[in-house]
Amino acid sequence: MRLPTFGLEGKRLPRLIFSILPSPPVSFHDISPLMKKAYEMGISHFDLPSQNHLESFRELRTLTEDEGLVGFCHIGAEQGVSFLGRPLHSFEAKVVSTLKKTIFPLELIQQLKKWGVWNSRFFFPAVSSSEVFTQKEIDRLALDSSRFDQALSLFRPEESPFLFLGGRYGDWIMGLGRVDLLKSMARMVREKGFIPIFSARWATFVLPKAKSLDVAAYAIPINRNWSLFDLTQACALVKKFDRPLISINPFADGKLLTAPEEAFAFLFRELRIHGTIGEMGSEEEGRTILKALEKFPSVIPPRKT
Repeated sequence: MRLPTFGLEGKRLPRLIFSILPSPPVSFHDISPLMKKAYEMGISHFDLPSQNHLESFRELRTLTEDEGLVGFCHIGAEQGVSFLGRPLHSFEAKVVSTLKKTIFPLELIQQLKKWGVWNSRFFFPAVSSSEVFTQKEIDRLALDSSRFDQALSLFRPEESPFLFLGGRYGDWIMGLGRVDLLKSMARMVREKGFIPIFSARWATFVLPKAKSLDVAAYAIPINRNWSLFDLTQACALVKKFDRPLISINPFADGKLLTAPEEAFAFLFRELRIHGTIGEMGSEEEGRTILKALEKFPSVIPPRKT
């Protein structure tokens, strides 16, 4: 099966990386057989967002003895930041309250609430606090290199050469103005033999601020059903962004799986996205997606002169 590819730091990757997502609740026993079916269909690159995904991938790699199988593991930015010697996620309510009061204008908050996404997983959890970080406290946020190094030790470069760094805390740390902490974590990822990809949720807010990071690409959620604050603004930003972009969740939580070719056309032709991570919930969905993907070309990098 011919799959279109794109280049990233000298490596060729398929334009679609499969994320195995059976119906919830998801366990190792749900993921493993579906991942094996995907492999039998010719899929060799898998998104590994959880420990269950990683264990299933390692089992498949052992069973097949196929060193060409590639995984994409994730590490949250909260793993590498502390405040007063405690992990930053211990202060999540205070972080959220600070961001809500400093980043978002009232009219945008009202619009996000109207859309029903203000407290969704793409923005904020439903936590609140009367406390906010002062600028002096934000300046005291520190790189927790020991804890971050321990988190990195769970992964292996030979099975997951690329590592997604960020998650929701990537956006939040950026929102607190501490891009220096993200730079330090990206450097540590490279020192351990991985190639970092910065993973973010708020494209229109994060991308302009994140270009200074030493990463191979930027992964953002984008589809026609989720506007990244404002669809028109997001599309204009993505089209002129001059670094490789990977789209997360192109099928809008399954709503676009009936028309995957249309979703790919939006990403690859209109927005010129390099690659995407697509969720596969069944063997039938996997075959439908692969059939649509075959109709799109590879991204050929320009020749060096």
